[in-house]
Parts: sequence; structure tokens; C-alpha cells
Amino acid sequence: MAMTPRLDLRQSQNLVMTPQLQQAIKLLQLSNLEVTSFVETELEQNPMLERDEGQNDPLRGEEQRTDPYEQSDRPSDDRGDSLDLLQPNGLTEDATSPLDTDYSNQYDGDIAGPGASGDSQYWQGASGGGRGFDSGESDLEATLSSDVSLRDYLLDQLSLDIHDTQDRIIGAAMIDMLDESGWLSGDLEQIAEMLGCEIADIERVLMQLQRFDPAGIFARDLKECLALQLREKNRLDPAMERFLDNLHLLAARDGKGLMKVCGVDAEDIADMAAEIRALNPKPATLFEHFVSQPVTPDVLMRRSEDGQWLVELNPDTLPRVLVNESYFATVSKDARSKQETEYLTERFQTANWLVKSLHQRATTIIKVASEIVRQQQGFFDHGVGFLRPLVLRDIAEAIEMHESTVSRVTSNKYISTPRGLFELKYFFTSSIAGTGGGEAHSAESVRHRIKALIDAEDPAKILSDDRIVEILREEGIDIARRTVAKYRESMKIASSVQRRRQKRGSL
Repeated sequence: MAMTPRLDLRQSQNLVMTPQLQQAIKLLQLSNLEVTSFVETELEQNPMLERDEGQNDPLRGEEQRTDPYEQSDRPSDDRGDSLDLLQPNGLTEDATSPLDTDYSNQYDGDIAGPGASGDSQYWQGASGGGRGFDSGESDLEATLSSDVSLRDYLLDQLSLDIHDTQDRIIGAAMIDMLDESGWLSGDLEQIAEMLGCEIADIERVLMQLQRFDPAGIFARDLKECLALQLREKNRLDPAMERFLDNLHLLAARDGKGLMKVCGVDAEDIADMAAEIRALNPKPATLFEHFVSQPVTPDVLMRRSEDGQWLVELNPDTLPRVLVNESYFATVSKDARSKQETEYLTERFQTANWLVKSLHQRATTIIKVASEIVRQQQGFFDHGVGFLRPLVLRDIAEAIEMHESTVSRVTSNKYISTPRGLFELKYFFTSSIAGTGGGEAHSAESVRHRIKALIDAEDPAKILSDDRIVEILREEGIDIARRTVAKYRESMKIASSVQRRRQKRGSL
């Protein structure tokens, strides 16, 4: 058969990820604070966007600015993507959404959620500031204090206690070789080779540095760290030295073995163990200054007057932006070239799409969070023991969305409930079958039940993993022994042998 060139016309369908769709997906998986940061960047780059300063701002002309989240009966114009297309009442039932968003839900169109009104005092904290006696603004920076680092603290002691120049150089080098626990990380021979001095000089300076505050600093292992602190308290006697040589017996709670090694009775062993536990194995942590970052909830949950659970977006962290149509109309008339016209049109359409994406994101989060609350109502009413097994597919099928959409919504999102602050991912747990084909149980509720059984066990009758399995099966939970051991270890609960020694007061 001869091969000849020819032209064919074929029709096919492809799924194309437009930049706008990629932006909408990106916004969906961001938290409210991350979205706020993203919107701030867009406000700096896009002149067609402006921040919504409030509905009652007298300086804002209502005829000049359009809030895309408000209901409007104004007919659309022919400039690109009309803002009316962003209204929930402007979409037909067959309109498609890139995020599987259904616009015929109960979301009332307010991006701040139903809790933005004045009746949501439960979620609004008091904010305010103080002034001095003068009328001028106070300088907040003048009230800040800088924390002293461990290195600076040790260098100050080095300059006061050691006067020889060579010893100061050696001391400064060893200060820089401390790890995060305050232990000396380098080998003394390596330090001597690096500084070009004798090993005896390094050891002599090290003995001086080990007397610095905090006690236990410049230790090379756990035993030396504890010994330095005990020497500071004048408690490093021969019995305590033998005790430190056998710390593995302390970890195993072998009181009889320690009594035999140290040559003391049980009361002395208990006192020595209490002294050891009162020491700090990581003295450098005294100078750690971590600023805890509070988690800001994206979704708020409260009970209504009729006893139903209400879910709303957090209005304090949700950005509100508007598209300034008046400004676009004004500058479009004065465009001098095709490039300027194309730029203005592109910025205007980008602003429209951002507002639409924010609205879709808010609607989707409300739908997913509401369905999670509905399916986990037993948890919110009675506690973790009533947590149901739940997977992404259950929520996706209930709200008719894709599992990937639900996964993005629940990532990095937190909900504030009367029972505490939880990540939305917390409510998705695997299931453990019930005995006799009964109802499945949530893995988190089973883990909670195991912890409750161990906390309530009698010191004279410590529950083994096999016994816990028997109790759970009597309660209708079909679980294997290795699963109980895995859950116990994940909660950092010791084995039955170690708990028996601990609760009987061996040490």
C-alpha cells in the first residue's frame, strides 16, 4: 500500500487548566490568613480592585462601586466578564463551576457569613488600646525588650571569668560548638587541631566552662550533664555516681537492680530518682524563646436558639474586595493605544475572576463544613466517643462534589467549636468493624476508649493488651491485639509491665 500525505479533520475533547481555574483551585486550599495575604498582593498589583471599607462608608458612592457579593438587579453590560455573572441569582441551574460549586445552596451571598452581623457577639472579642497621659501616640517599639541569647549570656561570663586571651579564644570556639540542647557537639581533639593548641589546654578551659550558668552546660553526654548539675547542688556522692552509671536501670524502672548496684535501700533510691527527674537534661532550652503562633479558625460553629448547629465563616479573617467599575470606565475612555486597552481589560477581567473565585471558595467551605457537622453531630453533642468513621468520599457524595475538592477544602482549615478548635481533617478517621457485623467504630473513638481504660485501671490489676482486646470486643468493637498496641504506642502509653512498675511505686 502506497503512503501518501493527506489532510484529516478530527474532533476531540480536552480538559484545559486555564490560569483562572488554577487560581481558583489554589485559593480553595489556602487558609483564610493565606488568602488575605494573596488578596493584599493582588490589591497592590491590580488597580481595578479595592478593599471594601464597609457598607456605611459615606465617602463611597454607591453608584460607583459594585459589591459582587450583594444581590443586584442591574443589567449587565458588554465589557468582558460582567459582574452580574458573579451573582448567585445570575447563574442558571445548568451553569458549570470549576470547583463543583452549587450556587443554589443556603449561602446568603455575604462573604463574611451570617456571623458578620451584630448578633454574633459570641465570636467577637473585645479589642482596644490604651494611651498614656499625654495626647500623643505611644511608641510601641519603646516598650519591646530583646531576649538574651545563650551565646551572648555565655560570652558575658567568658569575659568576666577567663582573662587569658588564648583561653578566651578556645572558650569562644567551644561556645559556637554547642548544640540545641547545650551539649558540646565537637570532639576535643578536633577542637585542638582546629585551633592549633594542646589537648590539655582544651580540657582545662572546658572544666572552667562547665562551671558556667546554667548548670549542665558544655556537657558531652547525658551522664555528664546530670553530674554537673548535681555537683552544683553538692549532691554528687559515690552512690549517686553509681546511680548515674546505671541510668538504663532507671529507664526500665528496675528498683531492685538499682538498690543492688548503689548499695542503698528503696527509700534512698526513690529520693535519688526524684532528684534526677528534677534536673534539666537540656539546659539550653532555658534560653529558647518561641513565639507561639495561635491558630485562627476559618469556620465558626455555634448553637442556635432552637438547638441546631450553625456554621459560618470567620468574618475577622475573610477579605472583602470590590471591583471599581467607575474607575475602569473612566480610564478606558482615556486609553491612547491598543496595548493600554488590552491591559485595562485584562486587569478588569482578572479582578472579576478573583471576586468570583473568592465567592466560590466561601460557598464551598460552608457546604463542606456544614456536611461534616451534620455527619459528626454525635461528636459535638456527646464527645469523642461518638465520633463516626468518615472518609472524603462520604462528604463528596453528600454534597455532589469531587473528592479532590473536599480534600482541598479541608486542608489547613480549622473550625472553632464549643468542644475546642479542630482541623477539618480531624473528623476523617478510618473505621474499625463491629463484632457480629454491627456498626463500625471510628479509630479515633477507639483510641480514646483505650486511653480511658488504661487511665482507670487498678494498679493491682494492670490491663494487658489482650485484656483490652477482650473488653473492647465485649463492647462491640472487633479489634486485633497488634492494633491496640499500635494505638497505645501512638499515645506514648507504656506497656503493661512498665505501667505495673510505675503504678506500684517501684521508684
